[in-house]
Amino acid sequence: MKHTKRFACILLVMMLVLTMFGCSSKANEETAEKAEETVTEKAEEADTGEAEEEKKDETEESDTAPDTSVTVTDMMGREVTLAAPAKRIVAVSAADCEIVYALGAGDLLVGRGEWCDYPQEVFNVPSVESGGNTNVEQILALDPDLIVMSSMAQDQEQVKQFEEAGVAVCVSNAANIEETYTSIEMFGKLLGKTEEADTLIKSMKDQFDAIMQNKIEGEKTIYFEVSPLEWGLWAAGGNTFMNEIAEMMGLKNIFADQEGWIEVSEEQVIERNPDYIVTITMYMGEGPKPEEEIMSRKGWENITAVKNAAIFNLPNNELSRPAPRLADGAKLLYDFIVGLDEVKEAA
Repeated sequence: MKHTKRFACILLVMMLVLTMFGCSSKANEETAEKAEETVTEKAEEADTGEAEEEKKDETEESDTAPDTSVTVTDMMGREVTLAAPAKRIVAVSAADCEIVYALGAGDLLVGRGEWCDYPQEVFNVPSVESGGNTNVEQILALDPDLIVMSSMAQDQEQVKQFEEAGVAVCVSNAANIEETYTSIEMFGKLLGKTEEADTLIKSMKDQFDAIMQNKIEGEKTIYFEVSPLEWGLWAAGGNTFMNEIAEMMGLKNIFADQEGWIEVSEEQVIERNPDYIVTITMYMGEGPKPEEEIMSRKGWENITAVKNAAIFNLPNNELSRPAPRLADGAKLLYDFIVGLDEVKEAA
């Protein structure tokens, strides 16, 4: 009996121990599961936090990144947008080419129209066919990110082809001095040269102001011959930069009553009898010089400018292009006239 009781006690103790170990194992399993859940939750929270932080960083970076895009309205009313200032340019017209160089951006030119001849270094740039012969494929082969062309050289279908190829096109159309400033400012923005554009415009205005403050006395007249007799006479009329230059000097353009660039006759020039004549014909090295040819024209001998040999030749396009050199051409013409007057006074 005594042994029976002892066995029962031992059995009871063993059952209690097994129960305790069983409960402990289950508790451990539950604890492990909870720990694993906690770790997973923490990891997920960390991942979410990192993702949100990355998104925040990207947003902040996007907000703080400088906007390099450039948008201008060209002189035909078209909006032109570049993701960044142009780095590869084709300038089709001579005036536009001059502006690019004057802005200090000549190194960005990868192509030029065949009539672009100033400054001298422009001849190091590959030439492209322009005007009525503009070759779209030839220009696109130069891989430009901007093409600048004048309204005279513009062809809507060509512009469309350039833009469909992913190349921006900016059209200039300067007929007077103010519009020349507009062209310079427009190109300055497109090329990332806004400060240079402002400086250039100010320099031109200063030169023009100096002339206007010292106008030529008297009511003198001037004739701007933009095409010689052998090719058919053409002259500068009103609303042209040549007419403006005459006015700032205190002179009257004999064809100011007609608009733009106009075809004229010898009879009209003789009848209007200018005091001064300006020709922009280039001398080719043979035969009479342009001013000599004008002096020898039959029927022109009684024109005041011819009688006084008051004929000035500007053969390097200083006065024939809406570009920064207009100010230089104006100064050259002004000095020529003032010099003639001083000679007369001395005589």
